[in-house]
Amino acid sequence: MWKKVVSVLLILVIALGLVVTLNGVKIGDLDIPNAKDNVTLGLDLAGGAYVVMEAQTDATGDDLDKLMEQTQAVIENRVNEMGLSEPTVTVESDNRIRVEMPGAEDAQDALAAIGRTAQLQFIDAWGNVVVDGSHVKDAVFAYNNNGSVQEPGISVTFDAQGADAFYQATVKAMGNKGTKQENKYGTFDCGQILIVLDDEVISAPMVQSEISGGSCFISGSYTQETAAADAALIRGGSLPVELKEINTSIVGATLGYESFEKALKAGIIGILLIMLFMIIVYKIMGVAASVALLLYTVIYLAIFQFFGAVITLPGIFGILLSIGMAVDANVIIFARIREEIKSGKSVRVAVRSGFSRATSTIIDSNITTLIAGIVLYQFGTGSVKGFAWTLMVGIIISMLTALLVTRLFIIVLAESKAFGKESFFMYKTREKDLSDKKLPVISKRKFWYAISLCIILLGFGLGVARGFNMGIDFTGGTMMQIDMGKSHADLTAVEQILDDQDIKATIVYAGDDNDEIIIRTATSLDNDAREVILDQIYDKYGLDSEALMAADQFGPSVGAEIQKSALQAVFLACILMLIYIAIRFELNFGIAAILALLVDVLTMISLYGLFHIEINSPFIAAVLIILGYSINNTIVVFDRIRENMKYGRVHGDELVDLSVRQTLSRTISTSVTTILAVVALLILGTPSLRSYVLPVMMGLIAGTYSSIFVSGSIWYDISRLVRSRKGYQGKKKSKKTYKGKEKSKKEPSV
Repeated sequence: MWKKVVSVLLILVIALGLVVTLNGVKIGDLDIPNAKDNVTLGLDLAGGAYVVMEAQTDATGDDLDKLMEQTQAVIENRVNEMGLSEPTVTVESDNRIRVEMPGAEDAQDALAAIGRTAQLQFIDAWGNVVVDGSHVKDAVFAYNNNGSVQEPGISVTFDAQGADAFYQATVKAMGNKGTKQENKYGTFDCGQILIVLDDEVISAPMVQSEISGGSCFISGSYTQETAAADAALIRGGSLPVELKEINTSIVGATLGYESFEKALKAGIIGILLIMLFMIIVYKIMGVAASVALLLYTVIYLAIFQFFGAVITLPGIFGILLSIGMAVDANVIIFARIREEIKSGKSVRVAVRSGFSRATSTIIDSNITTLIAGIVLYQFGTGSVKGFAWTLMVGIIISMLTALLVTRLFIIVLAESKAFGKESFFMYKTREKDLSDKKLPVISKRKFWYAISLCIILLGFGLGVARGFNMGIDFTGGTMMQIDMGKSHADLTAVEQILDDQDIKATIVYAGDDNDEIIIRTATSLDNDAREVILDQIYDKYGLDSEALMAADQFGPSVGAEIQKSALQAVFLACILMLIYIAIRFELNFGIAAILALLVDVLTMISLYGLFHIEINSPFIAAVLIILGYSINNTIVVFDRIRENMKYGRVHGDELVDLSVRQTLSRTISTSVTTILAVVALLILGTPSLRSYVLPVMMGLIAGTYSSIFVSGSIWYDISRLVRSRKGYQGKKKSKKTYKGKEKSKKEPSV
């Protein structure tokens, strides 16, 4: 009775949770906004920019750490002066600074301000530094009354030491007026004080009197905007080291939010398609799984809403992918229940037995996937971390909902008179089962190997012959997407602008009405170079800074580092999974699983070479994603092989064939549900989201194929090799069955 009560309460909680998270609720002092309006969007969805800058210094060890801490503090002051919403400034790779600025209205100007050293110096005519930025207490925009004209400039206040030094310099200047002196900036009257910002003389006023009191006014060719910007830089402090821009990304607010809106629609459609599929295939059990999936969604939304998690573009893709995989644990359970019913057990007994037998499989397969997610989070940067985080959260929630919530609902249904009938749990006939179909895995394994080998050799051969299509992520370069404001804009002027700057680029149309253009250059253009090009395009076509929809810049060294970190992630993930599988199964299973993963990765790369598809950052993320997905499939097959060996059900070739057949319906169902979520994104998503779909679709297909035809075959050949070297004869031995009874049997051999 209590189970029915808890089930009803859970359904009410799920319904209430959906209402609250999707629509919000306001009762008296309680005001909970809906999840859509209350989640924190990353800059790729909210719009904004990030930049990674490298310190140009030879400092090492503690000196480098101190230098980077000072640099971080200065940049934090600068971005805080800009009034941006929740900017983040972090130190990366010892000598790099990563700055993220969600909501930056003019990302180009923001990046320009951040990268300036803002080294302010007051220099006398002899070239001596009198006062520098370290002695500035405050700097504010102000007007200086110059007769009838109000001149914009910067009012500077010095600290005590700076005030004294500045006073002494003005005394010296007054005493030497009229005498000329040469320094590295030119020839000046000794009565002048040079005001130098970033090694550029912005003003060289003549001292009219000895200045005490610790303040002065800087004037020059200032406008109100430039004076206010420089005042903010000086107030924020000068950078202790020069920074070089090596990686930049700018996303317009419109483009980002459009991705968010379309991803939400894709998510809703994906969930509905998965629920429909589960109900059609698994009947009443599919209904229970659908309810559990709704709870899974509520928990996911609640975590993002109440724990302040940041949603990024790859994070959304991770959510949709994890939703597709969320039903995997349910599918494993349902397949087990059907097997138990088919063996002659009642529905009630089959449900309990099915859950018991499925638990270890679910735990092993999900932990190996979790290992891949942890490694991805550790080695990934920025958006990749966002994906890894959503994937790990999804794995944990799906295990809990399947093993607790689905279990409860299925048991209640099995014990009820209305739904506890075999017809609600099984196909129309018991014989209609994939495990009964003939599937020659081992006897035809050379054929299955040959298919994988041919794809790999052909793809790599073509890729090497004509060159893999490497994106600017790896080769270095710049991409700028611009809304031209009209369809089929004439690109002749754009091409001429780039030619005048001696920049080689490809320009293509984009957008639904070809009203956008995408410029790709093989040259890595820093912020200043991009600004020159953009300003000329804006002037030519009558545009403003809002026309820049997105921009990405990768320095030549960034691609090599992306590849290096990806290889490290793959290597470490494989090692950790090998250790786990060796402990939970045996070493042969671990080696076979890693070799099967290698086949998957090589297949994905070869497909990109075969079809000359651009290899970019989403591809790297997809490779790491497939590591987790494919190993999940493989572990399910290996778990069944281990079980069949334990109970001596079959021997020789049939051991792997039967295990693959027994898990085939689960493998296909999980692949279908995952693909349904991805296809919804493919149809409704933006180009940025679709860039993740293609490599993942390829990986899903490769991973499904290898888990069915390759992984078990590799284990079979490794086991035969090991046993032949040990002189294994298949000796008889006595072993306890799971019921505790003695059973004499021949140990299954391959």
